[in-house]
Amino acid sequence: MGAVAVLILVAGVWGSWGSAQHVMLTKGRERGTVEVTGCAGGRCAGPYTPLSAGSTPRARVVLDQSVAVRKGRTYTVVLKPGGDRAVRSGPAGVLYAWVPFGGALLLASVVVAGGLGRVRAGWVLAGSGVALLTAAFLTV
Repeated sequence: MGAVAVLILVAGVWGSWGSAQHVMLTKGRERGTVEVTGCAGGRCAGPYTPLSAGSTPRARVVLDQSVAVRKGRTYTVVLKPGGDRAVRSGPAGVLYAWVPFGGALLLASVVVAGGLGRVRAGWVLAGSGVALLTAAFLTV
């Protein structure tokens, strides 16, 4: 059961790190704003205005469409290297990137409390997951 709980947590980190690395480690990355002009097929797009030195304006960059992105709004973003894909930056972007890990914390809490009999540790994991998901919901 301990190995299952660790596997769940590692999978949560792995699922979050794809976006979180770009949001948290911004040194040398292109940063700017995107005004979302349209959304279709699970993605939103709009013109990119640079904020960091060395970044170039782009006519169109793509954000994944979610509850965190709406047409007509402007978001601060970090561009992923080698393409036109962007992820939200700032506190909302960091918390949103770690949402899969928050879900993993909740799932692992059930395994730890029920499978291992470590009720207190299970409550700590569940509380951490709920806190992360709530913070992400409130900032996005």
